[in-house]
Amino acid sequence: MKSKSEKSIDLYYMLLKRGYPEEFCDQITKNLNTDWTAQRMIGYLSHYDKLPLEEIVDEMLAILSDRNRIMKKHDLEESNARWNDYLNR
Repeated sequence: MKSKSEKSIDLYYMLLKRGYPEEFCDQITKNLNTDWTAQRMIGYLSHYDKLPLEEIVDEMLAILSDRNRIMKKHDLEESNARWNDYLNR
């Protein structure tokens, strides 16, 4: 797993400030370790004062699912572009 990004560290301290356990904050930010994923969670949390741990985990899983879907789409688009290039030559 790669190191935490700047936004991920911001998310960590945001969760700590809201009173969530340190180990929980660490696990969330280990999974949301990019600026994009951490910013999505920060945006989600900005709508609420205090959420149950389960809802934060559920949102984390949704964000990771979206990220994986987008990455897969980009891989397929790249493969399709290479195939089209091959066919055109």
